[in-house]
Amino acid sequence: MKMHESFLKLTLCAAVAAVFVLFAGGAAEAKVRIVTSTPDFAAIASEIGGDRVDVESLAKGYQDPHFVDAKPIYITKLNRADMLVYNGLDLEVGWLPILVTGARNSKIATLNSPGNVDASRFLTTVLDLPTGPVDRSMGDVHPRGNPHYMLDPRNGLLVARGIMEKLSEADPENASYYEENYRNFAKLLDLKIGEWSQELAPYKGTKVVSYHKNLDYFTRWAGFEDAGYIEPKPGIPPTPSHVAALIKKMEAEDVKLVIASNYYPQKTPRIISEKTGAVFLSLPTSVGGEEGINTYFDLLDAIVGEITSALESRSGAAGNGSLMHNG
Repeated sequence: MKMHESFLKLTLCAAVAAVFVLFAGGAAEAKVRIVTSTPDFAAIASEIGGDRVDVESLAKGYQDPHFVDAKPIYITKLNRADMLVYNGLDLEVGWLPILVTGARNSKIATLNSPGNVDASRFLTTVLDLPTGPVDRSMGDVHPRGNPHYMLDPRNGLLVARGIMEKLSEADPENASYYEENYRNFAKLLDLKIGEWSQELAPYKGTKVVSYHKNLDYFTRWAGFEDAGYIEPKPGIPPTPSHVAALIKKMEAEDVKLVIASNYYPQKTPRIISEKTGAVFLSLPTSVGGEEGINTYFDLLDAIVGEITSALESRSGAAGNGSLMHNG
């Protein structure tokens, strides 16, 4: 009988120990749950976090990040998040704050919360900072500057480093792992920046018209000259008089390229392209913006590739006395 009781005690102890090990192991392997506002941050967070994180973006790459439906399911995702990485500079002001408030998650609730990561704080330069008061008569001007900074790959490096530092603070046991992933990511991105710069070099000084100011970081990094915008003011739809004046300006200055994010209306850019002979490109401007664009590298590869191919074709066509454009 005593032997039987001893056996039962040993079995019970073994079972308790097994459960303890199971739970301890589960805790050790718990992943950092990251929610991002847009897919670009999700792609970079996945590169840095590797298999130690679960990452999910609220917006899709084919959506205008200014206007995202604040779905109730997003509140649930944010409630469970350890970290929220977002663009800042008021890009998401119309939809993200109400979701964060509804989530009631102290980890991400305010700028001072440990998991609240405003990626714009990692930047060294912000374009289009207003020099005076901002009002609605100026269009949808962002008071803290142009928020579309991720299309300059040099800012991708800054953001990656910032995410690595925040992950290391949140999960110090895996800090060396995140640092190694960041070094690998930065090394590859540095290499790609060199390649992209070399591809774009023959077209420096190319005059370009954009639909919206969301491509300014890219065009300035690429060495293009911004010749105008299809929107008369940020966020304001083009009027016939503005389009007519823009066409006249483009013809006078021999503007060769019209570009727009693929979520903007395509009709007016195509008309302008047909009237002026400039190449029109509808471009993906976020990870997931087109099929096959799954990483930050894919995104820049696509943009640089489409632009350089179009300009090369245009140069060849002009040399042959004809003109090709994406109309």
